[in-house]
Amino acid sequence: MTKGEYKKDRHTKADIVETAAAAGSFNTLLAAAEAAGLVEALKGDGPLTVFAPTDAAFAALPAGTVEHLLKPENKGQLADILKLHVIAGKEVKAADLAGKTLSAQTLNGSVFIDGTDGVKINDATVITADVKASNGIIHVIDKVLLPAS
Repeated sequence: MTKGEYKKDRHTKADIVETAAAAGSFNTLLAAAEAAGLVEALKGDGPLTVFAPTDAAFAALPAGTVEHLLKPENKGQLADILKLHVIAGKEVKAADLAGKTLSAQTLNGSVFIDGTDGVKINDATVITADVKASNGIIHVIDKVLLPAS
């Protein structure tokens, strides 16, 4: 698999973390999950739906944001941001969202999903949908979701 490709094998044995690592474009997300202490949760039984921002999505944040969030003293804030990207207890597929607008409960509040023209999660666009992992499903998004302040 080359960088930027996402495996859509329905019979994968790789969990969400392994699937993201194999894609090669989620290094910042994986480093953030490690810093926030969430890797084991993302490797858990699931099912999970993960809205995964690419490295480019993290790079688009204001200068210094990622470095600030990765500091040990900001672990709680980082975890809150990452939890906004995860729905626990079910796999939400793109087909389930087509033509609908709804709210979904994440591990840190709700997100607005608009499936009327492609799929948007808040202001992030799903650029690759339904990447299957052994413990859930990944939707690749082009922006980092941030909690309402």
